[in-house]
Amino acid sequence: MSDNAPSAADPVPFGAKLASSQAFVALFSDGMKLVEETAAYLDGPGRVDSKRLERGAALSYATESMRLTTRLMQLASWLLLHRAVNEGEMSLDQASREKTKVKLGGSEPAGEDVLVLLPEPLVALIDRSVKLQDQVRRLDATIHAPVPEAAPGENPLAQQIGLLRAAFERGDH
Repeated sequence: MSDNAPSAADPVPFGAKLASSQAFVALFSDGMKLVEETAAYLDGPGRVDSKRLERGAALSYATESMRLTTRLMQLASWLLLHRAVNEGEMSLDQASREKTKVKLGGSEPAGEDVLVLLPEPLVALIDRSVKLQDQVRRLDATIHAPVPEAAPGENPLAQQIGLLRAAFERGDH
């Protein structure tokens, strides 16, 4: 047995496996579809919708559409990085270094007082983008969670359960 071969006591690289899972593939597809739908709306019907708004609402529309576009660009960058990992074009370590340039935090979504001024299709896109952002944040926290070393004599399964617990606790924020 080689020194680099995993042993039965080594933890399963859960984060790396998650990056290539069907859940990621579905998230990638949904995210890219949302980017396309948003671009189509903002370049088409959204232009018409924005011209019908009163001045204050038009300013809110411009602000929120810019925030939406920025959020989606960051999410698309993250998704494309992890697709590259999935396809073997880069390692998870390389993606971890590159993802520091991607801002998943963003700002708080607009308040209800602003959203009521905006056209329904834009509000729906904003809502979907915030939900996608939450999913990506949870997945990011899980994929890039540090894998602690198991203490001698410690049950490796307990370590994996701890990683899972940490991933779900991060999702509550």
